[in-house]
Amino acid sequence: MSPWKPIDSDCLTHSPQLDQSLLSRHHSHHCHSFSRRQNRPRDRRLRQTGGERRGESLKIITRQASLRVAEYAFHHAKAHGRERKCRQYTKPTLYRKLIVFFCCREIAEKHPEIKYEEVVIDNCRMMLVKNPALFDVLVMPNLYGDIISDLCAGLIDGLGLTSSCNIGEGGISLAEAVHGSAPDIAGKNLANPTALMLSAVTTLRHLELHGKADRIQNAILNTIAEGKYRTADLDGTSTTDFTKAIIDHL
Repeated sequence: MSPWKPIDSDCLTHSPQLDQSLLSRHHSHHCHSFSRRQNRPRDRRLRQTGGERRGESLKIITRQASLRVAEYAFHHAKAHGRERKCRQYTKPTLYRKLIVFFCCREIAEKHPEIKYEEVVIDNCRMMLVKNPALFDVLVMPNLYGDIISDLCAGLIDGLGLTSSCNIGEGGISLAEAVHGSAPDIAGKNLANPTALMLSAVTTLRHLELHGKADRIQNAILNTIAEGKYRTADLDGTSTTDFTKAIIDHL
């Protein structure tokens, strides 16, 4: 199990995007990792006045949670050899004194070997579409992370390929497909099991069972690269045939 110990008991999400050029419309041999806060509610409505004419809301961001997600982002960058760059994304033109900035800067000072930058979220979205290879480890609050992770999933052909892992206190984790359970297509032979399988791979790596994780991941990637069997979202026809092909590659 990963030795990293979080600062508090809130949950954060780590979402590794699939690193295969055959799945990327931009043919980028690159893998992005996101660290974002997962403590909810992210936006809490305080009160509403004047009927439907006015609403007020407050974003709750704490120092403890911000330190925790920053700590994990730098831990992940170092543990996985991603020391090229760690970027923090939000809207500095509006929130210059946001606690997230101070916490990320504080942790960055402890890791001088990792390049740290702060980028406006608007520009981040544009540059991800134009040149995703510019990015490495991305750190952001939950709302921005939710939006950007979906954008990156679109660059590699959809949420059906994207796994995630919620890292809890004491190294406890819960891996899951980013898109959820997709009940609307259950039993129709349409679902892409890749995201869930890669989430299982993430769990195995968290438990340091890297050999088993490599076997499953390679079987998935080889099946997709082969192109004979794919799911509907990857211009294929059958979830069942795709799954059987992965099993055959194990």
